Order: sequence, then C-alpha cells, then structure tokens
Amino acid sequence: MKLMLLLTIFCILIQAQILPGFKPLESFDEQYLVIKNSPANTRIMIHAPMQGFGKDNQVLLVFYALPNGNTIEQTFGKKLKTGDDWHFDIQHIGAQTRFLRNRIGSQTMVVVYLETTQKSWPSWASNTLDSGKKIQAIVDTVRDMFSAWNPQVVLNGHSGGGRFILSYINAVDEIPESIVRIAFLDSNYGYENTLHGAKLVRWLQSGTNKHLCVLAYNDSVVIYNGKPLVSPTGGTWYRSKLMQQYLSSSFPFIVEEKNGIIWNKALEGRIAILLKTNPDKLILHTRQVELNGFIHSMASGTEKENQDYVYFGKRAYSNLVADTMIPAISRAGIPPRNPDAESGSAFMKRISSLQLLSREEEIYKAISSGNIPDFLRNMVTLTGEFMDAAGINHVVSYEIMPDYLAVGSNEDFCRIPMNPYTAQRLASDFGLSLITAKISDHIFQKAEVKLNPFSYTPVGNANELVSKFIAHNAQIEKQLKAEGGSHGSLIAGIKKDVILSKRIAEQPRKVVIYGWHKADGKPIQPVYSGHADYYVDYSHGIRLIHNRVFLDGKPHFLSDILKDFILYKIFSNENAPMLETVYSK
Repeated sequence: MKLMLLLTIFCILIQAQILPGFKPLESFDEQYLVIKNSPANTRIMIHAPMQGFGKDNQVLLVFYALPNGNTIEQTFGKKLKTGDDWHFDIQHIGAQTRFLRNRIGSQTMVVVYLETTQKSWPSWASNTLDSGKKIQAIVDTVRDMFSAWNPQVVLNGHSGGGRFILSYINAVDEIPESIVRIAFLDSNYGYENTLHGAKLVRWLQSGTNKHLCVLAYNDSVVIYNGKPLVSPTGGTWYRSKLMQQYLSSSFPFIVEEKNGIIWNKALEGRIAILLKTNPDKLILHTRQVELNGFIHSMASGTEKENQDYVYFGKRAYSNLVADTMIPAISRAGIPPRNPDAESGSAFMKRISSLQLLSREEEIYKAISSGNIPDFLRNMVTLTGEFMDAAGINHVVSYEIMPDYLAVGSNEDFCRIPMNPYTAQRLASDFGLSLITAKISDHIFQKAEVKLNPFSYTPVGNANELVSKFIAHNAQIEKQLKAEGGSHGSLIAGIKKDVILSKRIAEQPRKVVIYGWHKADGKPIQPVYSGHADYYVDYSHGIRLIHNRVFLDGKPHFLSDILKDFILYKIFSNENAPMLETVYSK
C-alpha cells in the first residue's frame, strides 16, 4: 500500500509540527493530508492540529467512516453560502472535532476521514474481495504512521460507515487493545449477535478504558414515499435493541428516559446505547450527528460528557465552523516524495538502456511512490461553460495538473512520456483521469504560459529513446525560462496529450493522441489513433485531471459523464459517448 511510504517519512521527521506531506490550514491552527489509497478504492483525509506532536504527547486517532452519499468535504463541513450544496451543513465533523480538541487536553486528537469510490461502505464491502482485511490494513497502516505518539484508536462512523466498523470486527480475531472506543452514529445496521456480540463483550471486559457508544432513533415508524423507511429488522432502532439485549447478559444496564431519549447505560457509562424516540415519525438520521452527535460519541462515559453541550440540543460548535472548505482537498492523491528518492537525472540515466516493458514498470514504480516534483501535486482549478448534447449549457469546474507528469525533485526532474497503460495505472491510483481533446483545447485557452512546440526530425527510432526525452525536457525548460514562466503555472504547447476517446473501444490496442497547440491555438496533432499501444516518443505527454468534476456546482465523476448520452458533449467533441473511459489490455 502506498500509505506505507508515509510511515518511513514520519520516522525521519518525527519531531516536526508540520507533519510530512501535510498542508497547513489558514485558520484554526490545523493541518491535513489527503491520500488516495487505490488498492482499496478509498480516499482518506487525515485532519490534525498543528501542535501536540512532541515526544511526550499521545495521539487519539479517530477513524471516521463516512455516511452513504457524502464526500469528505461535505462531512467536514463549512458555512453555507448561496449556491452551495446543502450537504456541507448537515454534519460538521470538522467543527465538532475542534470543540472536542478544546476540551481533551491530555491527547492530540487526529481524525481520519474515510470515503469510498462508491460513496457507500456497504456497496464497497459487497464489491471488494477480502474487504475486512483491507479495512484492517488501512487502520493498521495509518496507526503505524503515528506510532511515535503511542496512538489510541477510535472506530467511529455514521450511516453506511458502520459497515467499516463491523467489517473490521469481522476481520480480527479479537478487537485490539489499542482500540479504546467504538461508536456507531446511527450506523449499526449490519450488527449481528453471532458475528460481533462476543468480540464486543470480551473487548469491553479487557480494560476500564474501553467505551462503546451507540446512537439510534426510532426509524421503524417512519414512512417514506408511501413505504416503511426500513424493514422490521433492518433499522438501527431494532439493531441497537438487539445489541443492548445481548450485552445485558454480561453487563447490567441502567435504563432511563429523559428528553425523549432512552438512555441505556452500563459499566458506569462506558457502554451507552441512546435510543431517540420519534413520536412525529420524522427522519432524524443525520440530525443525530448534526446536533452534537459526534461530540457525544467521543465524550460519553467520561467526565466530559454533557459538558458545554447537550446531545440532540442546539449546535455547540457553531463558532468553530470554517468559512470555506479545506483548500485543495481534492488534490491528487499522490504520496509525499521520499527525501531519498532518485533525482530525475539519475532515474533517466538508469532507465535509458532498459527494454520497453521494463522501462514502463520503472516509470510506474517511481511515480506511484510519489517521486514527482511538488508543483505537479497542486492542481489548478479551471472553469467554463459548456453545452451538452441536448443544447443545455452547464457551468463546469475541474482540477488539472499544471504540467505533464515528470519524475524527480523540484530541482532535478524530467517530464516522462509513457504508454497509455502505465498512464492509466497511475491515474487510477491517484483518483485521476486522462483528459479528452476538448479538455486539451480548454487547457490551452486558459494556460498562463504558452510555449511554441519544439520538434525533432525523425531519424530512425531516435525520437523514441530516453536520450531524446531528456533533450526535449531541457528544451522546454530553456523556453520556460526565456518566457519568464515558473513551475506550477498552467503550461501548454509543449507536448501532445495521450487522451481518452471513443476510439479506445473502437480500436483496441491503440494509443490515442491529440494536441501540441501552436500559438494560434491550432493543434499540430489532430486526434490520431494510428500508433500501436506500446508506441512512445518524446512528444507524448501525460496530463491528468481529477476524476471528480463539478457540474453546476454538484460533484460528478468525469468517467460517468463521458459515458452519458446527453452529458458527454460537455467534455468531448466526438459524436457519441465513450464505451470505455480507461485504457485496459
């Protein structure tokens, strides 16, 4: 897993307050890191304070599995502005975390947000081989990143995020000692006594620092679109009662009803199962989180319970909600560069004599491990207005790499051509995509730096050699310097793009290229699919776009849009949608 690379870097920079690979936030004295964990098709954000990483500190590491249909950004939350999606204002885990940090002075609270490609942990688990083991690996690897601070672990999640927790419990023989709290925020739909009950009992008996918190409401009485919201045994009301009945055989409960909530407590509050009654038959699924639910899930059974907040009361964290979303949170999920990674010149020299397949594998290994210059990680946001196939205009926003993929450091790198399969592997790893010809044109229109194409006369296969890649990169750098351009600015006119096209399905085993725009905006290379898929020369470049784009302010996957019979025209000049949006052998 690519996350393992971070462990090595953490060990090197263990005393740093700015953690390796993290970026500071403008407000609240915080930092964050976004990771795309491709082998498990997950996206991870680690949100940490700026302070609290000295040699004597201890980390409280909270894994928060996202609810169905929500992104990390929406779950984190921000102040709602005109035109914003309402999902940004219904959970506010970021603000609730700040509330808790202000009151948990003995530990450094770090929250790990966990999102799946499907935006549904149940769907992900159903479609992922050995899902429990993959979840266990995620937890273990991120925990190891903070091993210097003796982390105590919390498993927490809302809605479908409960599947993350239950799958983890299924995967381990015993719940580890390092896990000190498990919390289900209306999320224990999949709980089964036979699968999870005994493990929970043994874990709760293993130490007085073990806490279980369950929040649920009476969803069994809700009618939605003329039908019951849940089956008689499928809702959290039923599952939470089932869990409480099982645990009561090992732990005596005290039951009290107040303020419309049935409080089931045992072990002096270390077990807390709160059941919200629902006389008005409302859907309270997310309200439980919004109304201080995350705060209570972390404070229950401690001296901080009900301190300065009331569960299901007014928001206690309103003054801690950020004005804006975390900047660049949808950055490419590329691991931080190892300080000991090869320089660009050393890498190019090493691969210069390799056979094609071996060369491609080395390119993949280098870039997938994070050996790229920093400026490529800082995606540039472009906006425009484009028409779909029905003639409807849409406001579009997407994030694009400012330059072409390269290997090496900020000071010593080389832009590197590669075959479409290597490019596709990298794009998929990072949650990105190859671009289309229409996107290539738009990038040129918006580019801050437009350089004149520089070509070489073909002599044998010289244009396919690594030496020519190096020479062309040096020429680009010479032109860039002459124009007064800087790395990180949106640059165009220097390469042909390897693109997505409907020709991928129509002409298998071909690479489709386009672009290399001249100063007048006309491309030297029209859409062309005459080369075999293994063909690579110095003029080919790989520029990646974030696969999540925004259409009229709402997130969509570029891959889905390109397959849509109406929307495909937004990003494509072709006369039909794409059957394939990836290169696959």
